[in-house]
Amino acid sequence: MSGPPPYALDDSIPGQAGQWNLGGANSSFERLKSSCAVNPIALMLCLSIIMNVVIITGAAGLIGSESVKRFAREGFKVIGIDNNLRQWFFGQEASTLGNRQKLIQSVPQYEHHDFDIRDRAAVEKLFQQLGKDIALVIHTAAQPSHDWAARDPHADFSVNAVGTLNLLEATRLFCPQAAFIFTSTNKVYGDTPNRLPLVELQKRWEIQPGHEYEPGISETMSIDQTKHSLFGASKVAADVLVQEYGNYFGLKTACFRGGCLTGPAHAGTELHGFLAYLMRCTVTGHPYRVFGYKGKQVRDNIHSHDLVEMFWQFFKKPRSGEVYNAGGGRHSNCSMLEAIDACERISGKKLNWSYVEDNRIGDHIWWVSDVRKFQGHYPDWKFRYGLDEILTEIHAACTA
Repeated sequence: MSGPPPYALDDSIPGQAGQWNLGGANSSFERLKSSCAVNPIALMLCLSIIMNVVIITGAAGLIGSESVKRFAREGFKVIGIDNNLRQWFFGQEASTLGNRQKLIQSVPQYEHHDFDIRDRAAVEKLFQQLGKDIALVIHTAAQPSHDWAARDPHADFSVNAVGTLNLLEATRLFCPQAAFIFTSTNKVYGDTPNRLPLVELQKRWEIQPGHEYEPGISETMSIDQTKHSLFGASKVAADVLVQEYGNYFGLKTACFRGGCLTGPAHAGTELHGFLAYLMRCTVTGHPYRVFGYKGKQVRDNIHSHDLVEMFWQFFKKPRSGEVYNAGGGRHSNCSMLEAIDACERISGKKLNWSYVEDNRIGDHIWWVSDVRKFQGHYPDWKFRYGLDEILTEIHAACTA
């Protein structure tokens, strides 16, 4: 036999000698599966990989459920934590119970836990039970609305900041070798993006040509001396904690500061879930309100698949205390007016919408992420979905 045995460790990644190369058709895991039937050593190694655990909070939500399916396909046992707080935040239309049932029924290696990440004892009990079997923690659970945070600041901060601290400390105590991925937000930059020199076009605001942020806003933008909203402030606290557990304790942590995260599994509402809610209103005839900025405010939009692929790339070669802007960038962005046009074109229906002059506190006039830092660290990552592909999938989900 020429070459390494099919169950050999992959030492080809710089700095990763002795770790498993888990990605792709020729991955260590795929090679192991093909040889399990004939090689008892390979069988043992294969089983050990299958038993590696990924913990995902907010597992029934948009990014959580996408992560469950992605890492289950790679052979991991997936432990989901989700108590459907989204329904408490936004009402019955935002419930994730249907998504939870689909995961339980369709993902054999998925195990669901229905508790609150604010419950420190429950978090630590689970992490202690699993211990060093935990290979990765993906933290997507959050209270995601500016308006809701202002109504109940204590609940918002306890979910977003204290819940994150509970998870980080449990990781440090019981599985310090695990990577920790946090879905942060571009709202950590507060309203600083609104001070950029913008040009008003027919249907959108655009940044002044030649500006350093013309390719997109990078991680160099300050998070200080700005109005965040209470939601943004609680996410800043969590974001800095995740960085500090990497920089101070040496854990493998990363904050992914998302733009608009979207996809067909999104339970969109007026307060959160821009494209999913917009398409649903277009399809159903439900009235939609545009808040401020003449409807020309720009958002970049990243499909849940593309964001979770970022997670996968980071997991294969983790770093400590990293921060990445994670959005659709110049590849996938639109204004409200442009999004309305696209929804009407794809659905063949007219949206019943009205304009409210007052913008939401903390909203950005123009946000396009610069994802080049992540691409520099992980050059294998590429966008799969553009705006039309995203909206077409959301439309199909709305009409199914």
